[in-house]
Amino acid sequence: MKQLLLIAFFFLSLNSFAQTPCEYATNITDSIGTYKLTKEYLISEKNFAGTSSYIFYTLSLTDGTPTLNVQLIQKSKGFIRAKCFDKNSKLYLQLNNGKVITLVHTNMEYCGSMIRDENGFDNRIIVGNFMFMKGTMEDLKNSPLSLMRIKYLTDIEDYVIKKELVSELNGKTYQPETFFIKNLECIEN
Repeated sequence: MKQLLLIAFFFLSLNSFAQTPCEYATNITDSIGTYKLTKEYLISEKNFAGTSSYIFYTLSLTDGTPTLNVQLIQKSKGFIRAKCFDKNSKLYLQLNNGKVITLVHTNMEYCGSMIRDENGFDNRIIVGNFMFMKGTMEDLKNSPLSLMRIKYLTDIEDYVIKKELVSELNGKTYQPETFFIKNLECIEN
């Protein structure tokens, strides 16, 4: 009886430590090269006084080069100030272990686009691609996030990263704090 109980415990513990499979929005390998892109993952959501903002992460691997893609969506009936990424933009990630990881923006300048929806809301969408510095991916795989700072062209914004986030947008539950721990393996060679 003890052996049966031990065997059952062993198999249950294997399932609990198994990695979740990677979910890709795009996964292409052809004669030109390889491109992998993980599905969008909500990192931050703010809703206050008729104004909403959302930050989504995706990880991509293009011919062996890993990048973090950051998409910021702002929605409001009032004025939305433009935020731009340029060659000097950076993304700072503070880990729970105290380390600060810096990701640098690719050289493309981008200020987003404004779209008015059928309900009279203005929606601004800005996308930035950030490159990992050498040696930073190991730190990101081993410690949860606590803070994120985005340095735009003319502004700096800080975000507290939550352990768990239940989105008002789609009702799904996210764990932004452990995004890199769970997903970086999806873009490793």
